[in-house]
Amino acid sequence: MQTTRLEAFSDAVLAIIITIMVLELHVPERHDLAALWHDSGLSLLTYVLSFVYLGIYWNNHHHLFHLTERVTGGVLWANLHLLFWLSLYPFTTLWMAESDLARVPTTVYGINLLLAALAYVLLQSRIFAAEGPEHALRTALGNDVKGKVSPVVYLLGILFAARSGEEARWATALAIGAFVLVAIIWVIPDRRIERAVRDAI
Repeated sequence: MQTTRLEAFSDAVLAIIITIMVLELHVPERHDLAALWHDSGLSLLTYVLSFVYLGIYWNNHHHLFHLTERVTGGVLWANLHLLFWLSLYPFTTLWMAESDLARVPTTVYGINLLLAALAYVLLQSRIFAAEGPEHALRTALGNDVKGKVSPVVYLLGILFAARSGEEARWATALAIGAFVLVAIIWVIPDRRIERAVRDAI
């Protein structure tokens, strides 16, 4: 089975997720920058963070399927599993923003990020199983250091978020910092995959 329909469906779902997120942003009541920050500042910042994450997943998903030739039932279900966790981003992002980065919503947001990352790893493993041990994608990823480090940073962020609150804003800052750090790690496309894509063309 070719990858065309899977890619088209995934692109459509990601576009809808981003649209839902932006529609949930609140317009300020007054027409000045102070009102923008007071009414929408935190919502805008959390939207930007989640938008960057969705962009990273779209980018890496695109590269992943550039090097994938076979789609099995396992790959289809693993892809749906990834899309499920990504589809929760609008909900967890809005909850975290509207709670003013309260402990439970921020922890849930971190768990959502972690589960999406693990779903992506599962998708990779299903593709490896479908393509065989000598496939270009497995060779390109190698030890996948970023893929191994990211869940650890997410867990640290979740632990900090679980300790956060009005009396421990430092823990909230460290939690958000951990989530931002993972985004920074991944925002630059993996050069190994880009090289493999160029070689495959």
